[in-house]
Amino acid sequence: MNDFTTGIIISTYNNPRWLEKTLWGYMSQTVSADEIIIADDGSDDSTRSLIEKYASVLPIRHVWHEDLGFRKTKILNEAIKTSTADYLIFTDQDCVPRHDFVETHLRFARRGHFLSGGYFKLPMDISECLTQDDIASGAAFTLSFLLDKGLKKSFKITKLFGNSIFASVMNAVTPARASWNGMNSSGWRDDIARANGFDERMQYGGEDRELGERLVNAGIKPVQIRYSAITLHLDHKRPYVNDEAWARNDAIRRETRRRRLTRTAYGITKD
Repeated sequence: MNDFTTGIIISTYNNPRWLEKTLWGYMSQTVSADEIIIADDGSDDSTRSLIEKYASVLPIRHVWHEDLGFRKTKILNEAIKTSTADYLIFTDQDCVPRHDFVETHLRFARRGHFLSGGYFKLPMDISECLTQDDIASGAAFTLSFLLDKGLKKSFKITKLFGNSIFASVMNAVTPARASWNGMNSSGWRDDIARANGFDERMQYGGEDRELGERLVNAGIKPVQIRYSAITLHLDHKRPYVNDEAWARNDAIRRETRRRRLTRTAYGITKD
C-alpha cells in the first residue's frame, strides 16, 4: 500500500471514440488512481457527454477551456492546478493502458526521479476494432490477438512479451533516452510545481520533453520504463503539426538546456 495519492492526467481534444477506449483501460486497472483529470483542449459537447457517462464508475474531473487552437500546455497546467494527488501520471486520449499500467508506475516511483514510458503503435484498422472486452480481458495486449488481427511483425512487438525480467533488461539496454513523454510519464506533483509546469509558449513538438529537461536540470533523474508500463497507441492524424511551431519549440528547448533552467516563467504562474 502506497503512502501517497495518485492522479492521472489525460489530455484530449475532440476524439471521444479513442478517449472511451482509453477509459475502458482505466476501468480495468489492478491498482486504481485516486483521481483522473481530463485535460480538454476545447472539445465539443460529445466529449463532455462521454465524460459524464463514465463519471459514476471512475473518479473523473473534466478541465476544459475554449478551442483557440493547440493549447495543450495551458490546459495541462490547469489540470495540474486542479489536481490534489501527490504523484501524477500523464498520458493522452489515444493511449490505452494495460491492466498493470498504474501499478507499474507506482512500483517504480521514487523521490528524486521521474518515469519515462512509451507506447506500442497500432494501425488504424486494429485501433478501430478494439472492443471493451478486448481491453478488459487483456487480450488486446497479447501478441496472439494482435497478430491474428493482422499486425505485422517487427522488433517493437518485444514490448508486448509480458515478461518482467525481459522488460527490465530491455529498459536498461534500449538506446532510447529516458525523457518526459506526454503520452506516458509520471512524477511528483511538487517537483512539477517547482518547475512551474509546462511552458505555455510551446505548441506541438517537444513541449512535453522541455518539462523533463527542466526537471533534469533541477537534479530529478529520469528512469526508463518503456518496456514495463505498456499502453497501446491508437492511430490518428495530426493536423496541428507545423514547422513554425517546431522551430519555436526547438529554440525554447535550446535555451532551457543552455541556461540549465529549472523553471519556466510561462507556466502555471506567470513570472
